[in-house]
Amino acid sequence: MKTNALLVYGFLFLIIFIETGLIFLPFLPGDSIIFISGNLSNLSGGFNLYIVVIGFIASAVIGDYVNFEFGKHLGIRIIKSNKLKKIFKTKYLINSQKFYFKYGKMAIFLGRFVPIIRTVIPFTAGVSKMNYKSFFRYNIFGAICWILLMALSGFFFGNIPFVKNNFDLFLIGIAFISILPMIINGFHYYFSNYKYGK
Repeated sequence: MKTNALLVYGFLFLIIFIETGLIFLPFLPGDSIIFISGNLSNLSGGFNLYIVVIGFIASAVIGDYVNFEFGKHLGIRIIKSNKLKKIFKTKYLINSQKFYFKYGKMAIFLGRFVPIIRTVIPFTAGVSKMNYKSFFRYNIFGAICWILLMALSGFFFGNIPFVKNNFDLFLIGIAFISILPMIINGFHYYFSNYKYGK
C-alpha cells in the first residue's frame, strides 16, 4: 500500500477516533465521512472497503473506550471545574445524561447514531461508573452496526445516478436524519416545559 494511501486512511480513522473519543470535539462530521468513504470504495482505484470498515470500527471502539475512561477517572473533576462550559454548551451533557438514564445500557448502542450524543454518551457512562463488561459489549456492537450501515449505504447507493447528481443534498439528508431524534426530543422537552409552566 502506498504511503499516500496510508496517510489518507490514517487521517480518516483519526477523525472518527476524535469524534467518538474526545468529549471536547463532538462536532466532526462522522456520518458523512464514513458514507463518502464507503462510496469511494465502490470506485475503480478507490478505497478498499475492508480496510475502510475494519479501520473505522477499530477507531470508533477505541474512541469510545478512551472517552469512557476519561469520564470514569476525570469526569467529575472536569464537570465541577466547569471547563466543559468553555468548549460546548452544558445542555449537551444534560441531554446525554437523560438519554443514558432513559435507555440504560442500550444508550451506548443507540447513541452511535446521533451526532454529539455519540461523543458525550461514553463520557457520561464513565462518570456513572457503568459496568465495563456491559459497556464493552454495547460499544463493539454499536460501532459495528453504525460503521456497516453508513459505509455500506455509501458503497451500494452512492453511485446511483440520483444520489450522484444530488450528492450534497443527500449528505444534508443524512445529517438531518442523524439529528432528527435530537430535534424531536427538543420539541418534546420544550412543549413539556411550556405545558407545566402554564
